[in-house]
Amino acid sequence: MKKIALFMVLGIITLASCNAKEAGNKTAQNEINKKENNSNSKTESKMKTIHLTKAEFLTKVANYEANPQEWKYLGDRPAIIDFYADWCGPCKSIAPVLEELAAEYDGQIYIYKINTETEQELASVFGIRSIPSLLFVPMNEAPQMAQGAMPKSAFKEAIETVLLKKK
Repeated sequence: MKKIALFMVLGIITLASCNAKEAGNKTAQNEINKKENNSNSKTESKMKTIHLTKAEFLTKVANYEANPQEWKYLGDRPAIIDFYADWCGPCKSIAPVLEELAAEYDGQIYIYKINTETEQELASVFGIRSIPSLLFVPMNEAPQMAQGAMPKSAFKEAIETVLLKKK
C-alpha cells in the first residue's frame, strides 16, 4: 500500500508540474489526450496485453480439463498471466506497466490478462484469493505465482531470470 501511495503522490506531482508549464489556451486534458494519442500511434505495431477467456486459456496456455493432474504449457514463448478485476486499485496501477512490458518484450513473452469477475472458473482453478495475482510461466518448467502489485523493476527482474533465463 505504501508503494501505491508513493506512485499516486508522484503522479499527482507530475500532473501538477505539467499543468504549471502549460501555455496558451490548451487545457491539461487536451495535452494528456495528445500524449496518449501519440504514444498509442508509436506503439500500435507493438504487442499489447492479451485478454483471455476460459476457452482461449484452454487452447493457448494449458488445457487443465484434458490434463488435470499435469501442467502442460501450450505456448511457444514464456508468459505472464495477470489475474485481475476492473474494480481493483492495485490491478489498475500495474495495468500500464504490463502494457509497457508487453511492448518492450514483444516477440519474447506473452502477457495475458484474466478478469476474475468474468472468468471465475479460471480464478478458482488457480486458487486466486487476492488480486492482482500473477502467474509467471517459463517454458518447460512449473509456473510460479506472485501476489500483489509489483514495481516495473521487479517485473523486469522476474522476466529476465524466471522467464528468459538471462541471469
